[in-house]
Order: sequence, then structure tokens, then C-alpha cells
Amino acid sequence: MAENKIETIRILVVSREPAVLRLLRSIEEANSWHLETAASGWDAMEQVQSGAAPHLLVLDVPRGDADSLHLLRWLRRLRADLPVVVLGCAEDAAGGKGTATTKEAARLGAQVLVQPFDGEELEAAIRRNLGTVAARALANHEADIISENVEQLGRDSCFVSASPIMQKLRAQAELLAQIDVPVLILGESGAGKYTVASLIHKLSVRSGFRLAVVNCAEMPEALLEAELFGGESKSAGRTGPASLGKFAAGEKGTIFLDEVAAMPRRLQSRLLQVLQQNEFRQGASSEAIAGQVRILAASSANLERALAEKRFQEDLYYGLSAFTVHVPSLRQRKVEIAILLRYFMHKLAKRYNLPPREFSTPVLDACQRHAWPGNLKELETFVKRLLVAGDQELNLEGMFFAAGVGAGNLAAAETVRMAAVLPGPSVPGQREPESLKSLIQGIKSEAEQNAIGAALKRTGWNRKAAARLLRVSYRTLLYKIEQYQMRAPEPFLSPLPAGDFPGFSEAKSNGK
Repeated sequence: MAENKIETIRILVVSREPAVLRLLRSIEEANSWHLETAASGWDAMEQVQSGAAPHLLVLDVPRGDADSLHLLRWLRRLRADLPVVVLGCAEDAAGGKGTATTKEAARLGAQVLVQPFDGEELEAAIRRNLGTVAARALANHEADIISENVEQLGRDSCFVSASPIMQKLRAQAELLAQIDVPVLILGESGAGKYTVASLIHKLSVRSGFRLAVVNCAEMPEALLEAELFGGESKSAGRTGPASLGKFAAGEKGTIFLDEVAAMPRRLQSRLLQVLQQNEFRQGASSEAIAGQVRILAASSANLERALAEKRFQEDLYYGLSAFTVHVPSLRQRKVEIAILLRYFMHKLAKRYNLPPREFSTPVLDACQRHAWPGNLKELETFVKRLLVAGDQELNLEGMFFAAGVGAGNLAAAETVRMAAVLPGPSVPGQREPESLKSLIQGIKSEAEQNAIGAALKRTGWNRKAAARLLRVSYRTLLYKIEQYQMRAPEPFLSPLPAGDFPGFSEAKSNGK
């Protein structure tokens, strides 16, 4: 499959000042932009006439320079949408000789940056103007990204079927969409179970109604019961008006019960009633209400073990699993990794109003070799870090680890390091100061450690509950606890359950 690429951001700089050019070169290196230079306005016009097509113009206007305004007027006729940043002289702010030039540049639609300014101000001005370029690039390439293998399901989700296994799953979903029965969707955490549920709903006759989502693992029993079946609203000892639950408010839509295996036994019985009798009772009411929504349930847990341990009702399991869909992990469909990387890059770039970045060959190779235990959630987190961390040295090993990867899966990325996400010109010997890099990493580590500590304290050091609260896998949390050498206070010390995490040594009750 041919790669869909958005070309590297190209900036045309018109300046003879060495200080300005050095400043722009440092910004170029940090952002992997490509700078083309012209010594004068006439030189810049010759380059454009010869085929140069910059995404942005940086115009350094010396005092009383008429050529700069001539270039700006000429470009406005040729390319009215070209963003321009004008670097004005200091006298402009005080009403000096350059005032008329600067005012004319602003009238022609340029953003004027008056000297003195530093690198951060100049970079911010360029980024603001590139925001429109990024939006146009996203719009122009949307059709290429959303190809026949990428089916858009909503603003923030898509179904990719570039691999045979996902094409088979797509056919299953289309068939199940026509049969109005419950469906059980199984797969690893982050594999895309919600995406499959969204696809079934979209292809069904219920697509004109709401798809309601309830995560059964994120709520205590009382709140989950009210969320599903409704009831009286209770707050600070006061009883309020009855609220509709998802089953009553869903009308003829679909309800997606994520992590259904975590549902308390008593609520499992109520859900079974909806399946068997197609009705339920709201709160303490004795009046039965017809259940009109379609139920799609999902679980990343081992349901056979849950059945054996009497944590999940057999009748409910058989009621949900008459039609079962298995969502493959990302490592079973690695042919789709490159497509998903670019999809997430464009989605996140649009969300954060940043220019999308390309992926260099070393990054794509490392991503292909990586196991992705966190599946799509880990992949999206990885892309987000690449998008926002393009101005510092990136270590793929550290980034994979931060995204939730065990040390055993890092062999593929151990030797891959890069100065930026995009390949581009670099200056030998110029690297980010070690002290700054250490400071940034220290801030990130401290924030991560604080978040983990707060979650563990809130859950009474119940690590599985803390992992759900942080929305990371249990394995990821255990690695982080070991990495930061975090130990529970005496009241919460307990040995790690056997088999949960081979090779991980937990603190014993003596705290050593």
C-alpha cells in the first residue's frame, strides 16, 4: 500500500541578518521544518516563479525597504492565502521611520513582530500562522487517509480493515447488525471492542438512535444500578426526583456494557431479567418497564475463569454469548499499524491545532516490531507523545515504556534514538543541553509518580482498582510501581497474587 504523506512544512525566509537566520535555524531544527532563504524580495520572487511553494513566508523588513512591500503585494495577488510573518524594526513601535512600512504590511494581512523578540515569540508567531496550513493540509489529505480500509464511525473513532482478520470481523459485524440480538464482544484491553460495538450500531436499523456507553468497572454498585435502571437521586441524605436510567432513556437505541464481567452479582440478575423478559423495574417501583434497547456487552476478562469462580452468572453468560465476536490484538494485525499511526497523528493534530508530523523509517520499523500490549490505547498515547515532544530528543525505549510497555518488549527499540520525529537537516554537534532534558524528564516522572500515588491512596492500594482509575493496564501499573520503588504504607501491605505478574517482586509485609 502506498504511503499517504503530508509534505514537510516549508518556510521561505527573506533576510540578510545573520542573527535572524541563526535564530530561525535553531527553530527549524527543533520542529523539523524546512527553511529556504532569499537575500532580497527580488530573490524570493525569482524562487517562487521557479516553482518554490512555501507554506509560510518570514519577511525581515529593514528600515525603509520598499522591495519587501513590493514582494508582499505581489505574493498577495499570486497566493492570497499564504501566511506571512513580518519582522519589523524597533522604531516601528515608537512611530519612527519604519512605521508606514509596518502598517502597510499589517494592512496586507501579515502578522508583524517588532524587534526585539526572542526565539519563543518568533516560534509562537510561526506556529499560529501554520495552524491554518495544518487545517488545509488535513482537509486536503483526509480523503487519502480515510481510504477504503478506514471506515469513519464518528468524530473520534474509525474501523480499520486492512488485514484479512479485520475484514472477516467487518463481515461479522455487518451480519450481526441485521440480527437484533445481544452480542458479546471479547478482546484485550484497548483492542477496539467499543469500535466494533460502534460499527454494529452504525450498520443496524437502530443507528438513528443513541449508542449509550456504560463501563461496569468504573462505578460502585449503587451508582451503576442508578445509571442502568434509574431510581431516586440521593445526595447528602436527601432524596430527589427519580432519574431515568440508560435502559429507560435509550429508547430504541443500543447500550454498550463495557467490562460486563465486573458487574456485581445482584445487578447481573437484573440484567438477566432484561434479557429474558425484555423488561425491568426502575428503582423501588413495582411497575415493569419494557426494555427496548439492544444490548452489546464486552469484556477483556477471562469469562471462563469468572464462571468457575462464581463471579459471573452462567445464565447471563449464555444469554449474552449466543453471538460472540473476538477482537484481535494489534500484534495480530500489524499490517494496520502504519495506517493507525497516521490516523491518530491527523486526529490529534487537528484536536491540538498543531501541524501533523510524518513518521521516520526508524520509528515505523520500531513500531512494527513492538508488541503493543496496550493495543490501540497505547498506540494513540505514543502518537500523542511524538506529536507534542518534537522539540526535544526522543528516546523510543523511554517512550514505549511510558506508554505502558514491559521491559521484555523493548528489545526492538533499544538502539533507536532520534533528534526529532521528522527527518530533516541538522547541525552536527548541536544537541539539547543535558540539564534541560533532565529537567523535562524529571517533571514528567514526578507528575506520573504523583498521579499513581494519588490513585493508589484513593483505592486503598488496590492496584487493579487504581489501574482502572488511571485507565492503564494492570501490568503497566505494576511496572510503574516497581520503577518508582513505591511501597504501600503498613495498613495496605499485601503480597502480590501468585501468577499476576511473573518476575515482579513485591514488598513483603515487613516493608523490606
